[in-house]
Amino acid sequence: MEITNVLVANRGEIARRVFATCRRMGIATTAVYSDADANAPHVAEADAAIRLPGNTPGETYLRAELIIEAALAAGADAIHPGYGFLSENAEFAKAVQDAGLTWIGPPVTAIEQMGSKVESKKMMDAAGVPVLKQLDPAEVTADLLPVLIKASAGGGGRGMRVVRELADLTPQIEAAQREAQSAFGDPTVFCERYLETGRHIEVQVMADTQGTVWAVGERECSIQRRHQKVVEEAPSPLVEKIDGMRARLFEAAKLASEAIGYEGAGTVEFLADEKGDFFFLEMNTRLQVEHPVTEQVTGLDLVRLQLQVAAGRPLPAKQPEMRGHAIEVRLYAEDPAHDWQPQSGPVHKLDIPGTAGEFTVLTEPGVRLDTGVVDGSVVGVHYDPMLSKVISFAETRDEAAHLLASALQRAEIHGLVTNRDLLVRVLRHPAFLAGDTDTAFFATHGLEKLSAPLVSEADEQLSIVAAALADAAANRKSARVGRGLPSGWRNLPSQSQSKSYDSRLTGKHEVRYRITRAGLEVEGIDGLELLDATPDSVTLLVPGERGKVRRTFRVARYGDLVAVDSPLGPVAVRRLPRFEDPADQVAEGSLLAPMPGAVIRVGAEVGSRVEKGQPILWLEAMKMEHTIAAPAAGTLTELNVTAGQQVEVGAILAVVQSDDAENQE
Repeated sequence: MEITNVLVANRGEIARRVFATCRRMGIATTAVYSDADANAPHVAEADAAIRLPGNTPGETYLRAELIIEAALAAGADAIHPGYGFLSENAEFAKAVQDAGLTWIGPPVTAIEQMGSKVESKKMMDAAGVPVLKQLDPAEVTADLLPVLIKASAGGGGRGMRVVRELADLTPQIEAAQREAQSAFGDPTVFCERYLETGRHIEVQVMADTQGTVWAVGERECSIQRRHQKVVEEAPSPLVEKIDGMRARLFEAAKLASEAIGYEGAGTVEFLADEKGDFFFLEMNTRLQVEHPVTEQVTGLDLVRLQLQVAAGRPLPAKQPEMRGHAIEVRLYAEDPAHDWQPQSGPVHKLDIPGTAGEFTVLTEPGVRLDTGVVDGSVVGVHYDPMLSKVISFAETRDEAAHLLASALQRAEIHGLVTNRDLLVRVLRHPAFLAGDTDTAFFATHGLEKLSAPLVSEADEQLSIVAAALADAAANRKSARVGRGLPSGWRNLPSQSQSKSYDSRLTGKHEVRYRITRAGLEVEGIDGLELLDATPDSVTLLVPGERGKVRRTFRVARYGDLVAVDSPLGPVAVRRLPRFEDPADQVAEGSLLAPMPGAVIRVGAEVGSRVEKGQPILWLEAMKMEHTIAAPAAGTLTELNVTAGQQVEVGAILAVVQSDDAENQE
């Protein structure tokens, strides 16, 4: 059968990824989009786009009937589900085929068999694949703790909870069920023993309709946060060092695939220990987020193979060998230092230097970018906050790690807080470079240290000085008179120029400087020399122990946001007004909404006593639940929201008067 027009039942990066291969194959493309995604890049890039009214996944991307109607309306003859949403929904796959469309995925029966993680483990156990014992939540006792709650209908960390205290089991199951329902439309969850440390190893499989099954290669995805992968690589450093482990993994993955008559691309996931023993976790009957690392080390375009298998073509006669090493990081709009809080708002600029290609397999060492955003994109609250996948490919693992870390550090990412600094520190960490990674990596090596800013406080101060000089140059450029004079220059001694900025990391900074006949004078920093200052760039000679070093800072402004990039590290500050408006001041003890979202539950009443860290209310945003806790022990004096209410970022949700404040009155 021939495929001529593919609708991608998804959004963002994966929609763009599938479209890229379709274009290379001469296949037309159709997008679907929610109201929140009306201006998204994947919509603009498609040959046709169909609106799905609404914003939330439940209103849009989880509506199978609307997606099928869109495909028929646009003249598409095939549907690619991407990952997440309906990608592992057997009813959707069947409805696609019943509508006379080609389903770019495995057989419906395979999705059904692997779609229930409860039943799939029983099947794998019967087939001889090693599995972890599954637990009925009602039968969990204290001696079985800790346990992991998992969503039966999906993955990606949605609906996952670790329970260490028996009293927490019921509320955590309820929270997991709500997340699973929101993300997958199915609230079913189950439990299994939780292994504190382990290696997450997965095998990419590809099978055609003629019975050929490939185990294309393994990936290691052990570094995770909240059970969502952050760093992925191929091949696995653990598998590389244990004789015979790859062959055993591949055999188990093939056995799992053949047991259900699998066709197309899929991933068999295992949890392994340092000895090389492994246990079946689940099989994802779809393309994985981390598929680019496998593409890089095999030279395969996995989406192309998906399309060819769906069209009934056999796999090539020879399976490719692995070559080199690839590492992928997920660049998220989130703040790891503050409980991984997701961020929302505009992406003013996203530029990864040295990018050799987008959505394409590199043939030479370099950096590949698969991204769902472009300059000017807006990250909303309804979907996952992943901005991009940045992938390096090199001959060796060390080279791939150094290449990726360097590209990320030099990247210009303006507008949102991201996990970029964390990613760079992980890639440069001695344990990572030694291949010593497991699922407890952040706990073992300290999230506080790993999420610390790349730039030191002293270097941040230099960047803020550069921001002040560039701002002054911009003001001078727009002035009607005196444009030719250096900014801040005075013929006679005068008071210092002053500009104030607020750093999310270190608080308020006041830059006081003068430019005289003797040169630049900055209060608190001796010996700085100004070589050049324009609105976009400042070059300084910076004193050091062994002489002065020339440093150039690139400066960009977006309203009151000033972004400064240099080899010292990225810095973002807010320009402060000369005079603060008293109406903008926030009372001490105020709990502010860290992101836009919906209040789903309130856990305390006005006038009640609360302890530090006690949950006050819960927000739902980006398909996850977020707890808003008391900042100190005291009394809840204000509660400004109710369950079901939508709130904007920065809204005052509640106020806790601390015991210290009460004692001072």
